[in-house]
Amino acid sequence: MKYITRFAPSPTGNLHIGHVYSASLAAKIARESGGKFLLRMEDIDAGRCRLEFEEAIYEDLAWLGLKWEQPVRRQSEHMEDYAALLSKLSDRGLIYPCFCTRREIAAEIARSKSAPHDAQSLIYPGTCRDLSTAEKQRRYEKGDPYALRLDMVNALAAAGQSELTFLERDKGYIRCYPASFGDVILARKDTPTSYHLAVTFDDAIQGINLVVRGQDLFTSTHIHRLLQALLELPTPAYFHHGLISDTKGRRLSKRDKDATIKSLRDYGYQPEEVLKMACYG
Repeated sequence: MKYITRFAPSPTGNLHIGHVYSASLAAKIARESGGKFLLRMEDIDAGRCRLEFEEAIYEDLAWLGLKWEQPVRRQSEHMEDYAALLSKLSDRGLIYPCFCTRREIAAEIARSKSAPHDAQSLIYPGTCRDLSTAEKQRRYEKGDPYALRLDMVNALAAAGQSELTFLERDKGYIRCYPASFGDVILARKDTPTSYHLAVTFDDAIQGINLVVRGQDLFTSTHIHRLLQALLELPTPAYFHHGLISDTKGRRLSKRDKDATIKSLRDYGYQPEEVLKMACYG
């Protein structure tokens, strides 16, 4: 099978060793199968994404010897695509506006006698799910900020499948449990998409048939699989690889400046040395 893979960074900082591993692995799989390796800029966060970081990503990847298909898809240039998806879901009664602040959500959860006291307690309690049309309109006219949430109960019913699964490379089929994540956010008032919605659509429209990404995004696949079913999009195979940590066992992030490709280049490292550091070769 010829794999079409992608590397989809957010230009909010410089690439680090962990990014090198993910990009190199995706490129290697595509190359060895006679497929294609794509690059996508997930730049929907206008407040944090910067052109200088995007240009640095191109420079770092080229320095490492990676080659990708053109043109590069930039999410910020396709907001109308995501808005159309939201309209489609709205017409089916699958999304609703949520006007709650984080503080209000936390307070509502705290008031609930049945609220769990672990990570699952962060699940949205559905406060705005049954707001009247008149109340929604009043809040719109008032100019209140809002998020558009997926009505999970209606969405699962609309998906029309008793069991959703996805193929995880080397592990087989994994059953999905999207309900455990509650009514997830698909967009906000000033941004017509979320990571979940954009990445699901982009992978489909770009023909990605193997999504190579970090283990930290494994749980997101449960949501993406549901969106694929709702929007009648193809389901790729997935490969969630392990994450690279620092010497203290902490996951690398863009804040770890000593591990960025830019800093390593400044220190005099060669591309093959950086690739070896990323456990690729």
